[in-house]
Amino acid sequence: MLSALSGCAGGIGASSPPDTYGLSGAPEVSGQTARNRQILITEPAALKALDSEQIVIRPTPSAIEYLAKSQWSDRLPKIVQDKLVQAFENSGRVGGVGRPGDGLAIDYKIITAIRAFEINADAGERAVVEISAKVLNDRNGVVLASKVFRSTSPVTGSGNAAYVQSLDRAFEVVVRDLVGWTLSRI
Repeated sequence: MLSALSGCAGGIGASSPPDTYGLSGAPEVSGQTARNRQILITEPAALKALDSEQIVIRPTPSAIEYLAKSQWSDRLPKIVQDKLVQAFENSGRVGGVGRPGDGLAIDYKIITAIRAFEINADAGERAVVEISAKVLNDRNGVVLASKVFRSTSPVTGSGNAAYVQSLDRAFEVVVRDLVGWTLSRI
């Protein structure tokens, strides 16, 4: 009887699940080759507003809202980490790349922080992606280089998919630049 009631309750006032989005495949990256180097990609740091499945919209510079009826396929930092790992792997320019726990004898850690991953709606709708990165020599703990990568992309079209596509375009530029820059530093 309980299972019958729980089945009925699901149909009363149930709303449809939110649309779920991911980011497209990692872009092609060119740059120097470091085949004798192994790198570790840590999960990016992010403020709580970005450390979730919610897609951030900024109607004004100081206000944060979330895209209605939409979500990322996982927490945003996990998605960003996964795409960075894929970009380095797909480049074929490093000896090895992995995440913490993969058991690599790493030479360098790539430490990132997501500063912005949002749609700015205050002066025309545009996606803004900003990620800071540090290349850390894992042997001695010295930061070799650090840089902030930023890209914007106008929202073209309408609807939630158009917002996500513009975020995807901006993110692709950031990943391509970040990976190429890292390869030139290691």
